[in-house]
Amino acid sequence: MIAVVTTLHKKEDAIRIGKGLLNARLIACYNLWSIESAYWWKGEILEEPETMLLLKTTEDKFEKVSDYIKEQSGYEVPDIFSLNPSAVDPAFNAWISNEVN
Repeated sequence: MIAVVTTLHKKEDAIRIGKGLLNARLIACYNLWSIESAYWWKGEILEEPETMLLLKTTEDKFEKVSDYIKEQSGYEVPDIFSLNPSAVDPAFNAWISNEVN
């Protein structure tokens, strides 16, 4: 099990991407929340609201999940990375594996 993290401009985009990945069975579930981001972009610091999307999937699906986000996000350089937890409840891990195709 891994958690894939990305950020998007709008909550609606996060929901659309999350549902698309669920329907494709590339993820087992997702969570989202509103955040404030600050970052360097093209020589200046930008500050803006974004929506963070946390996607739970299997390690072998990272590339497909990443490609889907790149196609759908609208960002020139989307923020996409995975977190590999050091411990996962065995029942939850089994559920993730069973739900992802």
